[in-house]
Amino acid sequence: MSPENRPPRRRTRLTRRGRLTILFGTLLALGAVALVPLLLRDRSQPEQPRRLLIPEGWRAAQIYAAVDRELQVPPGSTAAAAKAAGLNLPAEAKGNPEGFLFPATYPVTSRSTPASVLAQMVRTAHLTLASRAVALGSKAHGMTPYQTATVASIVQAEAETPADMGKVARVVHNRLARSMPLQMDSTLNYALNRSTVDTTLDDTRIDSPFNTYQRQGLPPTPIDSPGLAAMSAAVRPTPGDWLFFVTVKPGDTRFSRTYEEHKRHVAEFNRLRAAAHAT
Repeated sequence: MSPENRPPRRRTRLTRRGRLTILFGTLLALGAVALVPLLLRDRSQPEQPRRLLIPEGWRAAQIYAAVDRELQVPPGSTAAAAKAAGLNLPAEAKGNPEGFLFPATYPVTSRSTPASVLAQMVRTAHLTLASRAVALGSKAHGMTPYQTATVASIVQAEAETPADMGKVARVVHNRLARSMPLQMDSTLNYALNRSTVDTTLDDTRIDSPFNTYQRQGLPPTPIDSPGLAAMSAAVRPTPGDWLFFVTVKPGDTRFSRTYEEHKRHVAEFNRLRAAAHAT
């Protein structure tokens, strides 16, 4: 057909959908060239750490379970690592990290392991115990840093509020100075692996080195992970001559100098507990 007789050429205009289809096809064709550098750039970005929160007053068993969950490792992995990791613990600890897994917020990534997380907690505890205030306070009370951590762990467990910590610490020091058994329910709870304010007479008779009703002096290890406030109270207790205390009701802890006064407070506590159980 001669050019003169050909029909006029139609100009094809792509719709928006058509343009997108061609673009998508082009990207598919160039995928091996274009996407690989993109993936490499993504991998080069630093990993955003996750946060592992360890609250004050947690026991080692609770911390092990939290690390297992956060790192998504089988239950028991962190407990096993605590025994095999060779943590930098005081000789007095005899390999038991209780009290030296410092409560704080720790960054964890895909490269974190139970051993590396535990080691970071122990390093943080050592930094706290090595501070000038704690070192001088321990020496003033004739204690080693490990014994101070043990006192602080009792303060952490027994004090209902931060304001009570200094007074609880004073009771501990006053009793130790008089060679009186500490008689702390928190140490019984640790021995019995529980947490309660209801202590029975049978509880006070259990055969355990953590039974501070039957044994004088400090328990053999800390009973939890104390925080900075409890550590400060342990080395700088509130001045006073109290020997007893009981939390009669939430927000109302009574400190006493004499056993007679303490018995009156305990009787009130028992009345309130009995009424609560009755309802």
